[in-house]
Amino acid sequence: MTFPTGKLMALPPELEPVRAAARKAISPIKPADSNTKADPQFLFSAVRTNAGRKLPPYYLVYFLFVDLLGFQNLGRFEKLAWSVPIDFEGVAYLIEHRKFGVGIFAHNGNEWEEPAKQIVGLIRRSVTTAKPFFRWLADNAVRASKFNVRNVGIKLLRRYTFFRDEFRQATSEALRLRKDHKAAEMQRKLSFQLYSARIPKGASWLEHYELLSHPWIKRSENASWLALAAIEAFFGWTEHIFIHLAILQGRVTTGKDVAEMVEADWSAKFKRAFDLRDRPAKRHFDELVALRRQLRNFVAHGAFGKEGEAFSFHSKVGAVPVALDHTAPKAQFSLTPEWAFEDTKAIAAIEAFISFMWSGSREPAKIYIQESELPIILPYASDGTYRAAMASREDMQQHVDHMTGQWDMVSNMDW
Repeated sequence: MTFPTGKLMALPPELEPVRAAARKAISPIKPADSNTKADPQFLFSAVRTNAGRKLPPYYLVYFLFVDLLGFQNLGRFEKLAWSVPIDFEGVAYLIEHRKFGVGIFAHNGNEWEEPAKQIVGLIRRSVTTAKPFFRWLADNAVRASKFNVRNVGIKLLRRYTFFRDEFRQATSEALRLRKDHKAAEMQRKLSFQLYSARIPKGASWLEHYELLSHPWIKRSENASWLALAAIEAFFGWTEHIFIHLAILQGRVTTGKDVAEMVEADWSAKFKRAFDLRDRPAKRHFDELVALRRQLRNFVAHGAFGKEGEAFSFHSKVGAVPVALDHTAPKAQFSLTPEWAFEDTKAIAAIEAFISFMWSGSREPAKIYIQESELPIILPYASDGTYRAAMASREDMQQHVDHMTGQWDMVSNMDW
């Protein structure tokens, strides 16, 4: 049978050596031609090899064969995205991306497994050689704003709500236990003697702590840890969704803008997603920036304490805590900490901001970001698609339903 020929992608001169190196790395694989041995019904009868399951990601395989090396893509078919016929030692094989993944397809029979393993090894070697070409492709896509922004808002929000709910439960349990604490304190000496009798000889300090600490103390400590985890999860979630929110509102429309926003810190991301001339937005921003500073300092600087207590110095009045003030341009010591947060108030501030974020003109964005897993399609930010969808909840729901249907068709390769 005969096979059509492909077409090379135009490359800048500096990438031509990469093309030559990739072609050498993949040899003796070459495009299938009229001299390649193949059954007349090969395109319809070829079966998947087990070795082909170890190929690199489908997009790297496609870019390598079709764009860089000029192999022919036979196009789409039922449950088939693309098909590239190759010649390996005079025999035809197909590199195809089907519904259940990319693979190497050969004549029926186990005798093709060993050659398929060799093909996989050559392709992986060539993909490694072609890395500069892939970087060039990605850079061009960003410059041309032709890319999608992955949306994992649902997953990241679940992480926050998990820790938030665990914190609330632990706090509630600690409050219930607290009423027993006073009675326990009154019997502390007796309790200490009773507990001490149960402490094994040579027990560690941690074992002493576990046996002697009142359940209220331990549960309160657990609640504090869970609050820190919830706050950290909140900032991780918002770092992600602020990018999506800015794009949906038309505040970010180019690949360059997205790349800069990804690299920016949390405060800069907030300012791209919200207008700080709006007083409620500015109020939430100030509260969250203060909370973020407290959390980051606590977590990133040795966990000295929520009020920055780093050391205690000796004085006539005893040990005096020295706060490490990270709000200054350079860390300084102080006797008066400038910040501190309470777990319950911090979570309440976060919850108030979340309600504010999904209010007003931003409300439709919640449907896209938190009720679907659709990626942001950047060209839609500049052609008016998202502007129209953000007009109302109904418009956004219609857009999401349409895009979900399109996405399902592509996933199922229902062309």
